[in-house]
Amino acid sequence: GNTFRLLDTLLRFDLMEAIRTQARGGMPYTGASAGTNLACPTIRTTNDMPIVEPPSLAALGLVPFQINAHYLDPDPASTHKGETREERLMQYHEENALPVVGLREGAMLRVDGDCMSLLGLKGARIFRRGMEPVEAAPGAELGALLEPR
Repeated sequence: GNTFRLLDTLLRFDLMEAIRTQARGGMPYTGASAGTNLACPTIRTTNDMPIVEPPSLAALGLVPFQINAHYLDPDPASTHKGETREERLMQYHEENALPVVGLREGAMLRVDGDCMSLLGLKGARIFRRGMEPVEAAPGAELGALLEPR
């Protein structure tokens, strides 16, 4: 789905706090695509077009970092003249400090307490303000990202 539409709908029906409370209370939260974006503090790193304007970009804040779902690596052979995802995430860090996990297709994060594992067939790219992106392979333990900044 579209992250902007999903957030707007949850806000309109006053469901954000109920979901946040249940997830923080131990109920498993599973999000795919737009649902993954909603686990973050904000939806600022979604790839979606803002087809609606929610009253806020604040999301559930179940993890203390941002995720860019469906992350695509730059293709050096591409003739596309627009910005790559990497460039967009670098722009995000010009204005924001939270780390971003560029989660490739076929990858997922599993959070269990203070532990977070990168699972699936594809890895991820970790972006931090003022630093070069770092690769994370499937099976990597990424619990350090759960520590508040």
